[in-house]
Amino acid sequence: MTANGGEHIRATDADRDTVHGILQNAYAEGRLSWEEFSSRSTAVGMARTYGELAAVAADLPTQIPGQPPQTFPGFPGRPVQPGGPQMPANGLAVASLACGVCQIFAWGVGSIAAIILGHLARRQIRRTGQRGGKMALAGLILGYLGLTLTILVTVVAVLIFLVLSAHVATPPAG
Repeated sequence: MTANGGEHIRATDADRDTVHGILQNAYAEGRLSWEEFSSRSTAVGMARTYGELAAVAADLPTQIPGQPPQTFPGFPGRPVQPGGPQMPANGLAVASLACGVCQIFAWGVGSIAAIILGHLARRQIRRTGQRGGKMALAGLILGYLGLTLTILVTVVAVLIFLVLSAHVATPPAG
């Protein structure tokens, strides 16, 4: 396949999206029937390595008209740029950071959203290699700080309420 043994390298979601775009173009051009397109799309979704992805579209043109050549090392004849294209930032990481920063408006809900999205983003980033690890971490930190502050304020407010209500309920001596 490739000189660097690319057929055994794990593929990312972006790689699967690239191959799916090639399949969509081939279907639109009439190179694939609906059954072939559907079958190959399923295979793309299940592919784990560049070699598996390359096998799905080996008999199809790899250039999508109107777009620059794709960089996918598993396809013969496709240009490979050193370092490849810049991987986009993970959307969940961006959302986690946004929830962490904006939690002042949503109190505990923003904190909880930042924490959940931050953990999901870090898992996706480890799996796909996307950028955004620091954003996810910042969202997590802000989320946990906000949640801690919300809990502290709630506990202090309850304690103040209990002390004041006990003071009001106690009749004066004498």
